[in-house]
Amino acid sequence: MSNQHASSFRDPSGYVFTEDGLIKRSISPVYFKQYEALSTSGFFDKLFKNNLLIPHKEVSKSNREIIIQPEQIPFITYPYEWSFNQYKEAALLTLKLQKYSLEHEFSLKDASAFNITFHKGQAIFIDTLSFDFYTEDSPWRAYKQFITHFLAPLVLAHYHGAQSLKLMSSFMDGIPVKMLASMLPNRTKLNPFLYSNIHLLSKFEDKHNEDYKGETKSTSLSKKALLNIIESLYNYIKKLSLKEQSEWGDYYNKTNYSDEAFVQKSNCIDSWITTLNAETLIDVGGNDGTFIRGIKNPLKHALVCDIDNNAVDFNYKTLKTNKESYILPFVLDVLNPSAAIGFQNKERQSFIQRIAKFAPDVTLALAVIHHMSLSGNIPFDMSAKFFATFSKYLIIEFPKRDDSWVQRLLNTKGEFKDHFGFYSIDNFESNYYKYFECIEKLPIENCDRVMFLLKSKSVES
Repeated sequence: MSNQHASSFRDPSGYVFTEDGLIKRSISPVYFKQYEALSTSGFFDKLFKNNLLIPHKEVSKSNREIIIQPEQIPFITYPYEWSFNQYKEAALLTLKLQKYSLEHEFSLKDASAFNITFHKGQAIFIDTLSFDFYTEDSPWRAYKQFITHFLAPLVLAHYHGAQSLKLMSSFMDGIPVKMLASMLPNRTKLNPFLYSNIHLLSKFEDKHNEDYKGETKSTSLSKKALLNIIESLYNYIKKLSLKEQSEWGDYYNKTNYSDEAFVQKSNCIDSWITTLNAETLIDVGGNDGTFIRGIKNPLKHALVCDIDNNAVDFNYKTLKTNKESYILPFVLDVLNPSAAIGFQNKERQSFIQRIAKFAPDVTLALAVIHHMSLSGNIPFDMSAKFFATFSKYLIIEFPKRDDSWVQRLLNTKGEFKDHFGFYSIDNFESNYYKYFECIEKLPIENCDRVMFLLKSKSVES
């Protein structure tokens, strides 16, 4: 039984669908010439070999359609869930692909950030039908889309902070150029690169809207000039950086428990994961992935999400250095997980939908419940329901009321501090045990924290 993906209506060249739980792609006759040229020339094979394009195999072919089956990706992340350096990597990958395409008489017909996701420790292009024949002296028709999907969020993040990357969840078709120009400091008009690629583009857009009479004017641009533009974009983006600091920076040097307690906590997690023989997991609020890396049991896939961009960036940099391709870091606010967006709210799935499909063996929630309960005012009953939708097992750390970080959060409540009397380990247990069976409970020595290994009651024994 097949089911067409909700976003596939956008491309007349073909569509993505699921069949027997597998993602496949149907190619329409209108794209046969391009597909054959890309396949027989070795273009696709070169990209596969260099891990730039998701590999596929051809499963059927007729005069009406060609069906290909790409390598399956366990968990898709979207642009508004990437850290700054992940976003940079995705942008640079798009430019590399366009440069390589031009050198082989092809061109990317679109430059959507949603054409990329992260798989096996790196960015990878997943829209097989984005490549078209290059037409001599024609401009890159996806140039503006690249500006709105990649340069815009990265430049805004550079000047205003990583939270700007989240704008892509509201502007799925790219951040409007006029809005982008208005949000940048006036001094950026003195930067030749930003002036020509953003401010001037915004002026041209306004003029085009005023002068538009139903026809479009074609612009002639040599391949050499086009390659120069690609190189200019590449060099500028490669040098972009963030100016902001975060609370994470020195996180593990600020813990309120001893090195011995830290080791006991790490050993506890490792022991439980080994006992469960878990192969897949998600660490919610997992910071830079420190505790994931302490697990000795081989893991197939480990998702590590955190609200802090710098922690996710550091995690990503570390996995690159260590070649830990099983780890997938991404940015997520547990109090406001990514929603389903697009037409009929179906083009991009919510975090809840994707994690339910991924169905990890274990969820880790370490040092996160007090933030959910005290910063987000989430009752224990609601957070228990939330975690019960993820996995068979939950490993959760509970900082008791006397914990110094809990006290710090309570003190921010001022005169409402007494309204948070519900925050106690007894109340936590009574609510969580409605949805979970307690397999093991382990107080961490010399600190006010307790580790729980819980099993969802909805899972059959």
